[in-house]
Amino acid sequence: MSNRMNGQWRLKSRPEGMVKETDFEYVEEPVEELGDNEFLIRNLYLAFEPAMRGWLNDVKSYVPPVQIGEVMRAGTVGQVIESNNENFAPGDFVQGQLGWQEYAVNNGEMGLMGGVSKIQPGIPPYLVLSALGGTGLTAYFGLLDVGKPNEGDVVVVSGAAGATGSIAGQIARIKGASKVVGIAGGAEKCAWLTDELGFDSAIDYKSEDVQVRLNEECPKGINVFFDNVGGDILDAALLNMAQNGRIVLCGGISQYNESGLPTGPRNYMQLVIRRCTMQGFIVIDYLHKAGEAVKELSAWIASGELKHGEDIQEGIENTPKTFLRLFEGKNVGKQLLKIAEPPL
Repeated sequence: MSNRMNGQWRLKSRPEGMVKETDFEYVEEPVEELGDNEFLIRNLYLAFEPAMRGWLNDVKSYVPPVQIGEVMRAGTVGQVIESNNENFAPGDFVQGQLGWQEYAVNNGEMGLMGGVSKIQPGIPPYLVLSALGGTGLTAYFGLLDVGKPNEGDVVVVSGAAGATGSIAGQIARIKGASKVVGIAGGAEKCAWLTDELGFDSAIDYKSEDVQVRLNEECPKGINVFFDNVGGDILDAALLNMAQNGRIVLCGGISQYNESGLPTGPRNYMQLVIRRCTMQGFIVIDYLHKAGEAVKELSAWIASGELKHGEDIQEGIENTPKTFLRLFEGKNVGKQLLKIAEPPL
C-alpha cells in the first residue's frame, strides 16, 4: 500500500443561495496503488470558474451534477510522478478534470473526471488553465463564432475583469473593433482593463449608472455584447443595442447564487425592436476546433497582443475560500489555486 495520503475536498451539502465554505468537507485517504496502464499525478494547480456553481445543484445540465460525497469537479494541471503507462512518463506535465484533490490515479482514457492530456514543453503549466485552456477557448469561440464581430464594430463585455471577459475584449480589439468597452466592479479592475489590456474605456458598475454610461460610451449602439453577468447589466445592454446587434450569452454570474429561479430580462422586446439576436453557447461544443484557437491565441500571446492575468491563491486548505472569491468579486483575471510545486 502507498504511504501517501491524498487530501480531498468533497461536496458535503447542496448550497442554498450563496455557496458557503461549509458546503464542502476536507478528508484524507491513502493514495491507491497503481494498476496496469495507470499512472499517479500530483496536482499542482486547481482552476475555478463561475459555472462550477451550477454543478452543485441537483438539476440536469450540460454535465451531471457533482454528487454528495464526491470530490468537487475542477480543471487541474499536475505532474506525473509514477507510471505503469508507456504513454505517460514521470516528469510529464498533464491537464485534466481531476478535481479538488492533491493526487489522482489515471489511465489516460477520456471522461468527465477521467482522461488527461500532456502539456507541451515550454508552456507554463498554469497557462493551460487560463488563456490557453477552457477560458481562452470560451472567449475565442464565444466572440468569434457566436458574436461574429465585424471590423469597426462597437463591442461591450460584462464581467470584463474576469478570466473570460478580459480575453474576449482583447480579441475584439485584435480583430478590429472600433471601440471595446468593459464593465467591471471597482476602480482597480477598470484601470487594469484600460491601462494594461487595451480596452478603450471601462464602466464601474459599483459606482456608476451602467445605463447612462453605456449611452455615453456607445452613442450609436452596441454591435456585440459579450455577457458574463446577466441580470440588470444585461437589461441595460438591451436598451443600448444597435440594430442587428448580437448578444453572446456566456454566463450569468449575478444569478448563480439565487435561491429561486431568477426573472428573465425585462427588456427582451428590444431584440424585436432592434432586430437583434441573443445566443447562448457552451465551449464543449467547440472542442473539436480547439487546435486552431490555441494556435492563434498562442501567437497573440507571443507577440504581446494578448495579455493574460491570473489570480493565484495558495494552499489546498484554501480551496473553498478561493472558489468563493469568484462570487465576492475579488478575482482579477483567472482564479487559480496553487497547491504544490512540481515534485520532479
